Amino acid sequence: MEGKVVMKNIYFSIVLIFSMACSNSSTWVDTLPKPWTLSHDEMSQILPQFHQKFPDFHQRIKAINLWRVGTPYGIFKLGEEIAPDLDPIIRVDTSDCTVHVLTTVAFSLSHNWKEAKEQMIQLHYKDQKPSFKSRWHYTSDRLMNHPVTVNITRKLLPESELASIELILNQKENGSQFLDLDWTDKRIVYYIPSEKITLDLLQRIPELAGVAFVRKSYFKMGIVLAHEGYLLDKSRLVHASSEVGKTVNVDFMSYYFREDGALFDGIMVSKFVEPTESK
Repeated sequence: MEGKVVMKNIYFSIVLIFSMACSNSSTWVDTLPKPWTLSHDEMSQILPQFHQKFPDFHQRIKAINLWRVGTPYGIFKLGEEIAPDLDPIIRVDTSDCTVHVLTTVAFSLSHNWKEAKEQMIQLHYKDQKPSFKSRWHYTSDRLMNHPVTVNITRKLLPESELASIELILNQKENGSQFLDLDWTDKRIVYYIPSEKITLDLLQRIPELAGVAFVRKSYFKMGIVLAHEGYLLDKSRLVHASSEVGKTVNVDFMSYYFREDGALFDGIMVSKFVEPTESK
């Protein structure tokens, strides 16, 4: 067993040396070991290299996005490591849509696994103290209130071309809470309806953006968004796909508009602000 561990470490070191020698950044990402196969210590060896290769925050998020394509899909895989949700605060071996978005930002801000966990706490919890009730359970709530994932939907189109819904987040039609959080929030949420999602619209969106998908049938449960991912280069959607069973990099328009019509009812768009920028 010890011999196998030594051989794995030697192989991993060789891969790292080879990857550091690659001059082309996109090619370099392709040389790295698949992230979902790595230990925490191995991730800690690789993360500093992303900062060296991609000193720009947004380029680093993009690179880590592409590196994570292929990650096995798993839903509801993060928790607080304490009851009622014993799942880890951060992980790299599996991902759902929100896990992919937030952990990618956390890894982009970090030089090692410990820092990534600390960054995830900043991103995923309203008071930076991990608990089920303080978690940002609703993506629309996070987009409208978190200083790192900033809603820019209303800057992309005139308000007359947007759709909106006034609802109470986390409150069902019968008045009960969808999740037991002791929290609700009355909001008017603006979104871009499907008929306004065009190639011209995509050109107005930053090279790196968050995109979250509206589903009207969820409104009655006090929920606005059904899915989220990253929009890269105004055309590519990188997201954890339950349909495919892994994180994929696909054409945005082909994903959104199917032969039988739009997959969702609209989108919200966000930008990513490096924490030092927001101070």
